[in-house]
Amino acid sequence: MKYGLALAALSGWLMFSCSQPTQQPGSDISTDGAQILKGKKLFEQHCSTCHNFNEDAIGPNLSGLTRQVESAWIKSFIKNSAALIEAQDERALSVLAKYKSPMPAFPDFSDQDLDDLLSYLHTFETLPLEIVGDTTSNLIPERIQESGIRLEVEFFAQLPPTDSVSPLAKMTKMEAIPGTERLFINDQRIGLYEIENQIPRLYLNLLEYRPAMVSKPGWATGVGSFAFHPNFESNGLFYTSHTEPGGTAPSDFGFTDSLKVFMQWVLTEWKADDPKAKVFKGTDREILRIDNASQAHGMQELTFNPNSKKGDPDYGLLYVGFGDGGTAEKRFPDISNHKGSGVYSSILRIDPLGKDGINGQYGIPKINPFAGQEGKAGEIVAYGFRNPNRVFWDEKGNLHATDIGQHSIEEINRIEPGKFYGWPIREGTFTINPFGSFRSLYPLPSDDEKYGVTYPLIQLEHDETVAIIGGYTLPYGPLQGKFVFGDIPSGRLFFADLSESSNPLVQTWGVIHEGKEVNLKELFNTSRVDLKFGQDHSGLVYIMSKAEGKIYRIKRN
Repeated sequence: MKYGLALAALSGWLMFSCSQPTQQPGSDISTDGAQILKGKKLFEQHCSTCHNFNEDAIGPNLSGLTRQVESAWIKSFIKNSAALIEAQDERALSVLAKYKSPMPAFPDFSDQDLDDLLSYLHTFETLPLEIVGDTTSNLIPERIQESGIRLEVEFFAQLPPTDSVSPLAKMTKMEAIPGTERLFINDQRIGLYEIENQIPRLYLNLLEYRPAMVSKPGWATGVGSFAFHPNFESNGLFYTSHTEPGGTAPSDFGFTDSLKVFMQWVLTEWKADDPKAKVFKGTDREILRIDNASQAHGMQELTFNPNSKKGDPDYGLLYVGFGDGGTAEKRFPDISNHKGSGVYSSILRIDPLGKDGINGQYGIPKINPFAGQEGKAGEIVAYGFRNPNRVFWDEKGNLHATDIGQHSIEEINRIEPGKFYGWPIREGTFTINPFGSFRSLYPLPSDDEKYGVTYPLIQLEHDETVAIIGGYTLPYGPLQGKFVFGDIPSGRLFFADLSESSNPLVQTWGVIHEGKEVNLKELFNTSRVDLKFGQDHSGLVYIMSKAEGKIYRIKRN
């Protein structure tokens, strides 16, 4: 949501008292019809995922916005909100206080683009009603406690920049090929690197093989994830997910034609001629293509069960985390509330070497809970997730997933086959109305059991974390046996013992670098961390930031 995200923070001024501008807001905005149409196209392409003009959605109701705030400030905020915050601009600071994270700079949005967009916004005259209080505050009154634990980190590597402005690199995952010391990491804009002797070298230039791939707008586009087959050393197989524009090719799974296909997520199998080669050379084939209504909440996780051995039921089966594609925000909640009949908002498990899937390019594992059931999607392991961006196992072999929430609650779920995890009628242990305001949550109904919802193992409110990202169970140090995770924008770090049966205690931890305690914003020299985690063959865990493409290793001491 490149431009939509920038606008998402703008509601902070709607109730902000400031001095009167020298002219009436909006009086400088063009009403030229052609310019309005250009602005409408920009809005629909880049902003409509997050915004409408009727009510707050993932972002604020923008109706009447240009009639309350001077145009120059709006343009400056979209161009570079961090600069306004650094200059201690009061209005920008109020936005930051409300939304917890500054917006990235957008220098490639031209002045003419900004003028066109404001012309379109200015056609909506109705001012939004003032909301008294925050209906989602203090849902979870208990505060996360500081553990006092500090782990020492050291610089490990840096990805080459793939853009001239932050984020300079866009990694989401770093893991080793199973059974080897070879360590791989993705950059969403280009493909896969192998890190050897702390130096990244491009292994797969996916963009060359798939020139239709796009990594804009938004952070969730491009090469979303990758996974090497557990038998890669013998069969040379690995898998990637990436985005292409809507309509690039016929899809295997889609939705009603009244909802525009904005992007498509593509699952690809690659077969290396020589699994030991340092640069990929081989063949590839498309396994699956799924339509997405926005750039958000797509195929951001691919993984194999690292505990599975040859002969185990799920050995060689590929797990796929797929979100709601932004369909709930667009008021099509039934696409994700499918009761097991669709693939959206689901954790999928497929046999990439099978042939009985919907397109004959993959198989449906017989161990899946809905395999062979009429009216059900045999690919599903579990469903009811807004954005299951990490799928992982604890030390006892239990399957879990982190799920990024809408406006209020972040989740870690313990996954049980065939279960429904609530989205889009639940956010955490609260009711959400998918046809109403996504900012409003309500108590569970008295007949809640009839909905069959399985609730989170851990839930955190947005006054603690804005967008959850899962890490790994640390096999060493003061947090040995604890699962470490964090908040993507701020870089705040948490841990919990997932082996606990219910209500695991969540605490914060921090890092020490070169003898000094620092937070991740300081460590990565950025106001938005874009936190990710990685792990190598020996169990060492890494923390990473897209801002400058830097990777730090948590030391074993």
